[in-house]
Amino acid sequence: MTSQIPAETGWDTAPGLLDGAKNLNLTPQQCDLAYWLSGVAQGTLLGRARTGHSTEEATPEHMRRPGPLRDALIMELGCRAVAETEATKALAHYVAAAPGTPELEFFSTQLLDEARHAMVFRNHLLELGVPAGDLHATVERVSGAYTRDVVDPILDFALRAVRDEGDFIGGVAVFTIVIEGVLAPAAELSERKWNVLDPAAGAIARGASIDEIRHLSVGSTVVRDHLLADPGYLPRLTDILERGRALWDEIPDRAYVLEREELFQKGMHDHADLIRDYEVFPGRLLLDTTPEERYDLAERWTDEMAESRFAYMGLDPAVMRIG
Repeated sequence: MTSQIPAETGWDTAPGLLDGAKNLNLTPQQCDLAYWLSGVAQGTLLGRARTGHSTEEATPEHMRRPGPLRDALIMELGCRAVAETEATKALAHYVAAAPGTPELEFFSTQLLDEARHAMVFRNHLLELGVPAGDLHATVERVSGAYTRDVVDPILDFALRAVRDEGDFIGGVAVFTIVIEGVLAPAAELSERKWNVLDPAAGAIARGASIDEIRHLSVGSTVVRDHLLADPGYLPRLTDILERGRALWDEIPDRAYVLEREELFQKGMHDHADLIRDYEVFPGRLLLDTTPEERYDLAERWTDEMAESRFAYMGLDPAVMRIG
């Protein structure tokens, strides 16, 4: 069965998010429902379907004790769970608007991916010791303002295109370039931050990143193929992307990310013995990084990834002021 699993959906063979999103080109015809049922359900999720991690990828006891490290992860997971839940709801409109069977099947699987991400993020809050009866209130407490100020505006923008304006390609571009493209590098950073301090959280982030590679790659192909078939769509797409970038520039995501990075900063130094020699990327010890540096690193990754995706789609990076 292993030989039937595409390399990009195998747990041990899939590339990292940045490498995959920059270099892997997939089509909706490739990533149909059968591909998902075999490659994802029987590949990525094998042994990890319910929690997002294997039994060997355990949550250490120190992550269940009150303190800034646990608080940082609860805040991160709560915010990501809500974002994925709202993305799931938005993708229902993409499924309904899909122009053909390949797009319908792919966006149906993306909807399921996002719903699964929300589930495993919530489930890990329980593994961190959040009482089941307090789960909803905890998520609302840590994510309410973030949802209002960051998640709702960008998803509303995507829905205006696909639902209100009947522009499926515009909606795909917003989701792929503005939403997934900007948020994905933070997911890569999450995996690198947590895989020693909380192997379960690191594995959860890894599984989500494997899915995001597919979403970014196929979404880019859908937009590219439409532009090749209809070059006259370019001015409309350019307008959507410029408005999307202007919206992102107005959103106070930095304040929310830095709030949890400050908690992480204190927490990681409280457990410095666990990560004393751990490099978050080659040549850079995690212990030596600052919240601002980690945020800026994710932004640089965003630019690098966007440049590659834009070139693949035949777009000028200047449209999003990338590079």
